[in-house]
Amino acid sequence: MYNSVCFLIISWVFALLLFPGVPARSGESSFSKPMDNVTVRQGDNAILRCTLDNRVTRVAWLNRSTILFAGVDKWSTDPRVVLLNNTLTEYSIKIKDVDVYDEGPYVCTILTNNKPKASRVHLIVQVPPKIVNISSDITVNEGSTITLMCLAIGRPEPTVMWKHLSMRGQRFVNEGEYLEITEISKDQSGVYECSSSNDVSAPDIRTVRVTVNYPPYIFHARSRGAPLGQKGVLECEASAVPVADFEWYKEDRSSDRQRLIYSSNEKLSNGLNGVKIENKGRQSMLIFFNVSEEDYGNYTCVAMNMMGITNASIILYGPGAVHDVNSAALSPHNLLSLLLTIILQYFLKF
Repeated sequence: MYNSVCFLIISWVFALLLFPGVPARSGESSFSKPMDNVTVRQGDNAILRCTLDNRVTRVAWLNRSTILFAGVDKWSTDPRVVLLNNTLTEYSIKIKDVDVYDEGPYVCTILTNNKPKASRVHLIVQVPPKIVNISSDITVNEGSTITLMCLAIGRPEPTVMWKHLSMRGQRFVNEGEYLEITEISKDQSGVYECSSSNDVSAPDIRTVRVTVNYPPYIFHARSRGAPLGQKGVLECEASAVPVADFEWYKEDRSSDRQRLIYSSNEKLSNGLNGVKIENKGRQSMLIFFNVSEEDYGNYTCVAMNMMGITNASIILYGPGAVHDVNSAALSPHNLLSLLLTIILQYFLKF
């Protein structure tokens, strides 16, 4: 018992001399080999091996200044540390479910012919990448500047990459935890993917949805012809975020003014007989079930949201009529008259 205790004390002092900050003195020890690195992933098991020969009389495992095993006697209170079924030529231990605090130097001390030797092992614990904080989905107005954040942890330190997932495909945007987008445009809306990787395991991936508000623009509005007594349809389609509200106006030939015939808020107002309005998302249709002579003329589709307003002029014409088949914006005079009408109606609601 006395010899075992002495050996443990000598081993403990000997181990202290091996670590940085306390250099070993010449002649005090000899090493069976330089320090090895054992690399394991967090949660896995680590096996630390120590090779013996038949001249060994005492053995022990130490971690920093803590004695783990002395011979077959366990001194550590950690149930995860176990002694393997060793042989005359091997004295190894296993650490189960390794965590980051297990990382560091371990020493196998050997007493051979009353001369101490040591085999040193440095345990390296790798941690899979994990995103711990990421920006929430965000809605901004076109032209704004935004900063997206994606914070990740892992060992080795993970690389963070941003990609923009849009209808045009996936494209690389930026490397780093923070992504700044200045004067954002509607084309930059969509899903942004943050990927954190360090080759320990599969990347950790999270996404942020960016919604960009922008004013309406009408991309489909075309004049149409319809015979008397038949069905006629005028279509107006506008892209906008938020989705545009629509209003339809008909040119009053007697006063050269625009008369409101439909508003998204008021439904059919001052409406025409036999006319139906159908709105489906970004499309609005003015449907004439039985076209009459009074139905022919110039109609104006107005698309608006909180970001702005736009319009297009569409003609419903009869057979043989002279018309402009392409959509046309209102003349400055008619546009001013229309805007004044819309503003007046807005204030009359309150």
